[in-house]
Amino acid sequence: MTSSPAATTATAVVHTASADETREFAARLAVVARAGDRIALIGLLGAGKTQFAKGFAHGLGVAEVVNSPSFTLMTEYSGRLPLFHQDLYRLSGAEEAIAGGMVDERQQDGVTLTEWAERLPVELDPWRVSVSIDVLSEDERRITVAATRSEQNRYVEAAASWARDRDVRR
Repeated sequence: MTSSPAATTATAVVHTASADETREFAARLAVVARAGDRIALIGLLGAGKTQFAKGFAHGLGVAEVVNSPSFTLMTEYSGRLPLFHQDLYRLSGAEEAIAGGMVDERQQDGVTLTEWAERLPVELDPWRVSVSIDVLSEDERRITVAATRSEQNRYVEAAASWARDRDVRR
């Protein structure tokens, strides 16, 4: 018997005031990453998904420069855990994502960050952590981290911790 995803168990909302803060926030989330985690990055063009990916990679100890993999669909990086950075922007739907190898067994050994994750139906990736980025102004972003399983709450807790630390620094 297979189980279906439960309703979201927890969310945290943070605000960043610059691309640097978005990268800093993502690096903090990477600290709690475990093998097999899948992060769905959702936001409009220019929202900061790639900036988030750069920070997350830094937090995993990736030494390489991280860019949007729009033309290659997926780039793999080495760090504390392998990072599989996907960009589904150019795909028309789930069939192309599957045919392009966007979901495969080797990703269980690392963390998968998927930009434009809304192009991969949640049914194909039901246990992902969602990171939605909303543009508030040229520099400001509202980032919502949503976990679908209680063991993913570590991301929500890390987000809330970063927000508290940021408020203390100000």
